[in-house]
Amino acid sequence: MTLLDQHERFIFVNDAFCDLLGYDRDELLRRHQTDLIHPDDVRAPSLFDEVLADPSGEAAHAFRVVRCDGEIIWLLLSASVIRDDCGRALCVATVAHNITDRRETALRWQRTFAHAPIGMALLDTRGYWTEVNAAFCKLLGYERAELLRTPPTRLTYPGAPGDSALTDVLDGRVDSASFRSCLRHKAGYPVWLFVRVSGVLGADGRPAHLVGQYEELGARRMSDTHLAHLALHDPLTGLANRVLLGDRLDQHLAELPRLGGVLTVLLVDLDELKRVNDLHGHAVGDRMLMAAGDALLRSASPGDTVARLGGDEFAVLSRLADLRAARAFRDRVERFLRTDVLVSGKRLPMRASVGLATTADATTRPADLLHAADQDMYTRKRRCV
Repeated sequence: MTLLDQHERFIFVNDAFCDLLGYDRDELLRRHQTDLIHPDDVRAPSLFDEVLADPSGEAAHAFRVVRCDGEIIWLLLSASVIRDDCGRALCVATVAHNITDRRETALRWQRTFAHAPIGMALLDTRGYWTEVNAAFCKLLGYERAELLRTPPTRLTYPGAPGDSALTDVLDGRVDSASFRSCLRHKAGYPVWLFVRVSGVLGADGRPAHLVGQYEELGARRMSDTHLAHLALHDPLTGLANRVLLGDRLDQHLAELPRLGGVLTVLLVDLDELKRVNDLHGHAVGDRMLMAAGDALLRSASPGDTVARLGGDEFAVLSRLADLRAARAFRDRVERFLRTDVLVSGKRLPMRASVGLATTADATTRPADLLHAADQDMYTRKRRCV
């Protein structure tokens, strides 16, 4: 324990504090607290000013200090202001705890988590990812920031096993669980995983968060994954096909009551494709289709679905805040599609008509939503003729 004046000079230190830092009392009483703090951890403003500024009159900080023998240790310092009868601040009382072992344990855990050869993630009590390691990002093809803002339910196939086991851990009925699960890769194909989740208890004895480990299943599953990808994706562009779009529509509609916003469908028709095929051949037309797919992917956000429905038709599926955001998204897609495609040194204009339909009603039929977008698309196409 110590007492500090307003300049952070020691005016009292007890024996335990002297033993902790290896100094005798007289030497400490000639020093400022900042003399002992590691240079990289010196704070501004001063501890005294910070405690005064806090309505509670208290503060706590962890930082490194240099002992008399040169050893660097971590302290957790709890500070509170002492006032006279008139309310004037006299000094700050501090209690210091050596947390070096705790910090080193935490650092080892962080390094283990970051560099683990298998996918690892921390989940909150809603089952959302709050931290993921590089191996997990590689498994699913996403950047860390993309995964942290994407609800896991948006990447989980409907009916995939594991939901009940995860709920049991979240509710504290079991300490850990193992199960198989299937998540969507960013490229759109399923990734089969063996998942282990364990609860980390908080002060109330209930799970404060979960630790998840994710390992990809073997070669047979990989073969199944490849076949599933072929069944759910357009062979020319690699985009989702009509079957996968229907699956995503069902999933997004089911999530509307919980996540809110509006489900937005854009239906895209390439206006120039038939003329390009007639004048330049289908190989050039295919180049335009692939360019359109790339433009749509660039305009979309993580978690959106971009699909080719066949011929010159594409669709984009997104959950947005409201109708205004949906209209802004359509404008963005139209800008990305308003470009030229370079083929054999020739620039061919790519133009498209984009229809929009939205719903906030989870009971909307997917077919009705697609039909509304189709009607809007043809209305806009006629206006441009």
